[in-house]
Amino acid sequence: MTTPILQVQNLKKIFTRNGQSDFLAVDGVSFDVAPGECVGLIGESGSGKSTVANMIARLLNPTGGQIFLDGEDVTKTDVRAVCRKVQMIFQSPQESFDPRRTLGDGIGESLLTAGEPASETAEEVARLLEAVGLSSDFMCRYPHEVSGGQCQRAAIARALAIEPKLLLCDEATSALDVTVQAEIVSLLSHLMRGHGMACLFICHDIALAQSFCDRILVMYRGKIVEEGLPDEVIQSPKQEYTKMLIDSVL
Repeated sequence: MTTPILQVQNLKKIFTRNGQSDFLAVDGVSFDVAPGECVGLIGESGSGKSTVANMIARLLNPTGGQIFLDGEDVTKTDVRAVCRKVQMIFQSPQESFDPRRTLGDGIGESLLTAGEPASETAEEVARLLEAVGLSSDFMCRYPHEVSGGQCQRAAIARALAIEPKLLLCDEATSALDVTVQAEIVSLLSHLMRGHGMACLFICHDIALAQSFCDRILVMYRGKIVEEGLPDEVIQSPKQEYTKMLIDSVL
């Protein structure tokens, strides 16, 4: 049996508000992602989806539970220990790049950190940009000089640079118009097949998750309340919350 690339077991996160009251953002979440699989984590804003992703990427410490990456317990490691295997693509691509540096610098930085010789970095950055449908000219452009879709393609190139085993896409298409959104989803699907990567695709659009994901997890108030194959969840939802999400896009 193939070992899941990601195993999340009874994951919890409690935030302290103003040093007084506690807020349970993630409440006992458990799921697996197999190598090469795309799992959709859907739910409305505030349901805990991004908090789960940030804990997996080790940008946040869990309050409880465990995270296994490629069979290794990474629950208490720091972000540097997992960045070779996990990369994250955020909702606002312009904000994920340093505005004072070019896109080429941003993509190249991850290569240099991973030990790529400086003499070969520019050539590799150009190759990565081409892989996501951008010309090498974009190496010299700044985040504010390109469109949202172009910047998100550059962000995907940066994520691919160190050939991760898992992509965390946190609302990676929600800030884009419908046409560009479809282009980015198609690109991600193509790259996942080509590189054999797994993906945790976080969004609030159940129809988008249906078109892209192999499985769907529905999250509500910090818990996973329903899961299954996309068509099963869409056509025969078991929970009222899932029915509400479906009705909202019909």
